[in-house]
Amino acid sequence: MTELILIRHGETDWNTDHRIQGHIDIGLNRTGLAQAEAIGRRFAGANIDVLACSDLRRAMQTMAPIADGRDIPVLPDQRLRERNLGILQGKTREEAQRLAPDAFEAFRSRTPGAALEEGESLSAFAQRVIDALSELTEAHRDRRIVAVTHGGVLDIAYRHATGTPLEAPRTFPIHNASVNTFHVEGSQLQLVDWGDISHLPDKLAMDEI
Repeated sequence: MTELILIRHGETDWNTDHRIQGHIDIGLNRTGLAQAEAIGRRFAGANIDVLACSDLRRAMQTMAPIADGRDIPVLPDQRLRERNLGILQGKTREEAQRLAPDAFEAFRSRTPGAALEEGESLSAFAQRVIDALSELTEAHRDRRIVAVTHGGVLDIAYRHATGTPLEAPRTFPIHNASVNTFHVEGSQLQLVDWGDISHLPDKLAMDEI
């Protein structure tokens, strides 16, 4: 059985400000660094065969305590990045709605093929994520894979595993520093456990904006 554990990066100041990050390379804040250390303690001594990570700094910082002391290379993959949200990046939702209303509506409506100026459509993003996860699990069959990524990637993985349409409103939480577990049968993800933040003693985890 191939096990895929997807972890959302820890908290950033832009998370707390509800500012759209996308591909902008924001690092963890103090809380996020503490969350990363808590994840590291959770996986200390656990058997892990493969480590993969988005190449953005907030993900790499979250991965660092997991990888510490292990003789396993971390495989960076740009395809595990957050969705490229183009002209919305760097703006709060209020700013995005005011300054880029067409792009914000394409984002808010979850219309899969809607073009997003300077960014990715939802359908293109979903295909990128599915391709990356499929290739990762195919290359490491019957292994335990831990990957640190982003809220949007987790959203796609959940929908792919459960058959939830891209355009359906999100009804499931996506917490910072959450652990989300899948098994892989062929090319199909099977959801095993979602949104586990039991390793965070104070339960301090923000939902994805």
